[in-house]
Amino acid sequence: MTLFSVEGKTVVVTGGSRGIGRMIAQGFTEAGATVYITARKKDQLEEAAGALGCESVQADLSTREGVEAVHDLVAARHDRLDVLVNNAGAAWGAPLDDYPDSAFDKLWNINVKGVFALTQRFLPLLRKAATPEDPARVINIGSVDGIRTPAMESYAYSATKSAVHMLTRHLADRLAKESITVNAIAPGPFDSKMMSFVLDDPQARQMVADAVPLGRIGRPDDMAGTAIFLASRAGSYLTGTVIPVDGGITAHG
Repeated sequence: MTLFSVEGKTVVVTGGSRGIGRMIAQGFTEAGATVYITARKKDQLEEAAGALGCESVQADLSTREGVEAVHDLVAARHDRLDVLVNNAGAAWGAPLDDYPDSAFDKLWNINVKGVFALTQRFLPLLRKAATPEDPARVINIGSVDGIRTPAMESYAYSATKSAVHMLTRHLADRLAKESITVNAIAPGPFDSKMMSFVLDDPQARQMVADAVPLGRIGRPDDMAGTAIFLASRAGSYLTGTVIPVDGGITAHG
């Protein structure tokens, strides 16, 4: 089991109070890591931290102040960071003729700029954790909608998630020589706020599941397991990858 162990690692999971972020944070916590989660809403953050048994930092990562708040709290307690999971993000859907400029501004700031800014800020602590035998890890959460054209009119969302995938490759290429791996997970349908408008309706949920080659919605262990794999010794030779965790959607086309 040591091949997949993350016990004792220090992990930051942004957007960790719900959805995919919470799934990942729970997986790391149960596997023996010290986990910090971030979120904008204090009540949801405190509930999640209490339920998961992890630490929390309230922050809006679309702002420089939010990035500094997360970094400063972790840096005050730890001299290194083993794993950074950039999960915080937002979505926006609207018909093409009505799609607002503000959607691109908002989603660019949190989905792309926030990922870059937090990774950049944590580089000193990631470098201190990095060794050739056990690299430091950055895991970015993209989306299958950044790989294939989505059915929904989510122009800014799919464009920014595609940007996350390219940013992942760019950072991976730059940081490989410093023993920091950078990979992305591209989730398909999972229970999250972004998908709740569809998945909360039983009939629509079944339609979504039927469109997945494996025939179901993603489970928390599917997401947590992939993140833990990337953060463990088992995933230490991967960098610059975008892993679809989608039940076969992108393979099916």
